[in-house]
Amino acid sequence: MHAEHTVTSLDSWRGLPADQQPEWPDAQALRRVVGELSGYPPLVFTGECDQLRDRLARVARGEAFVLQGGDCAETFDGVGADEVRDKIKTLLQMSAVLTYATSVPVVRIGRIAGQYAKPRSKPTETRGGVELPVYRGDSVNGLEFTPEARTPDPERLKRVYHASAATLNLIRAFVTGGYADLRQVHEWNRDFVAGSPIGARYENLARAIDDALTFLAACGADPREFHSAEFYSSHEALLLDYEAALTRTDSRTDLPYDVSAHMVWIGERTRRLDGAHVEFASKIRNPVGVKLGPKTTPDEALALIDRLDPDREPGRLTFITRMGRDRVRDVLPDLVEKVTGSGAEVVWLCDPMHGNTFEASSGHKTRRFDDVLDEVRGFFEVHRALATHPGGIHIELTGDDVTECVGGGYRIGVGDLHQRYQTACDPRLNRYQSLDLAFQVAELYRERTTPLRQEPAPIATAA
Repeated sequence: MHAEHTVTSLDSWRGLPADQQPEWPDAQALRRVVGELSGYPPLVFTGECDQLRDRLARVARGEAFVLQGGDCAETFDGVGADEVRDKIKTLLQMSAVLTYATSVPVVRIGRIAGQYAKPRSKPTETRGGVELPVYRGDSVNGLEFTPEARTPDPERLKRVYHASAATLNLIRAFVTGGYADLRQVHEWNRDFVAGSPIGARYENLARAIDDALTFLAACGADPREFHSAEFYSSHEALLLDYEAALTRTDSRTDLPYDVSAHMVWIGERTRRLDGAHVEFASKIRNPVGVKLGPKTTPDEALALIDRLDPDREPGRLTFITRMGRDRVRDVLPDLVEKVTGSGAEVVWLCDPMHGNTFEASSGHKTRRFDDVLDEVRGFFEVHRALATHPGGIHIELTGDDVTECVGGGYRIGVGDLHQRYQTACDPRLNRYQSLDLAFQVAELYRERTTPLRQEPAPIATAA
């Protein structure tokens, strides 16, 4: 791969509407930073992107399951070894449960090592009569409400690169250096089951994994896969100047790859067909995702397939649906049916986070665990009814013991949110809520071929 060569043909996006881009105050400074980034080494390798596309092709065919998760918005302060380790630990624990329960490989993709920018509903924020640019993530400006912190600074894009490189270095060390050993990961899950208020519900599954590992050990089986784990990075390709600067021509194929991550996605706010984000994504060879909200029509989904996956290549395109628990059962069936009927083999993921956000009486933005779970349940019900494959879940989570979402086995109420509300943007599931969700998703997957209930189960209201 020629790291110094930027693919200039990708500039076609620059003539199209680009939503959610910062208003950089110094265009010359931005050009200088972009020029520097264009000469930096790749953060990921093109062969790894191809490998992920192959793994996702198996998901599209119903032969694997995706666990995609991580921070809502990473911060430069969160690049410590402990923070990265705890996120990886949580995802490894979840994937161990899902692998056993689904009896198919689990593709692990982190919202990590690049998720430093966030789309926002308004360009400015007003406090006490003072109006400043909205916080758009550490890649653009600072969270502190001052003119200095909120002024977009392109130098931050170089910090994104270096923070992502450090994070990826840690991830590679963790997943290949023994930390991902399946027996160790299962010990963590046994501790979770033993200490969880609802652990008894998961004891049978944990015991079954125990029995399987004991049997394999008795047989002398010790495959390499028990001691390491494949792990891929992903983020929203929001800041197009950054993504284009990190696009390189692969020396093997002469094709362009965005080497900022193995997979990138286009958000609900930036997926317009005539927009710059779709144009950029159509030119790169990475696996690409698109968020689909409840207003998405089948015609829009089919048009996105034509733009982003014209060759109908399994593993190329992932649809990440974010409908909300109230809409998923109404909106998703028509989308899945029409897309499947077109012959396209896309991966379907459920993002049960973004459609279920509300503001608590305390003023905190939060989500109910029961709402998150109900959207996942609706996602599985739709795919079961259509005999299609529920490809996986896309979750905002952290390995830290935060209090940002209400409910779950370790019940967090609205009155608890202030205790450890640490997110830079949207509320995340903590480690215990994430593992709780993994066990429940595992049960849903195991039940996916059983007859549907006539009515969905009632949802308990979280405190």
